[in-house]
Amino acid sequence: MSKSFDVQGVLHSIGATTEYGSNGFTKREFVIKLTGEGENPDYPNFVALELIKDKCALMDQYQVGEEVVAHFNLSGRLWNAPGKPEKCFTSLQAWRVERAGNHAQSAAPISPDGDPFGQDYDDDVPF
Repeated sequence: MSKSFDVQGVLHSIGATTEYGSNGFTKREFVIKLTGEGENPDYPNFVALELIKDKCALMDQYQVGEEVVAHFNLSGRLWNAPGKPEKCFTSLQAWRVERAGNHAQSAAPISPDGDPFGQDYDDDVPF
């Protein structure tokens, strides 16, 4: 079973959708420069993520340079071939991408005085 994660970063590159094999399997890669909490701009981290099948179209609405949050599953598999050393492949398969400003919105805005309902709140309710 894979586990879900998310990362925030600026889109560095967006690859083209590529078809593999004769069964119509498609894959699209994109690279983001991480900008989230704990990232040091002096030592940037670039992470390649992939979209598969119908998720390839998610990147059509984004441009290089935009800040996004990518939600992805971390998974891996082993590959064995006769006479060759075993290899481990790790995949970061994105399943949702959104603009960074849309990611962490609170359920109710809090006014400066700490009232979650704002200043127009009327506490004289009929029940």
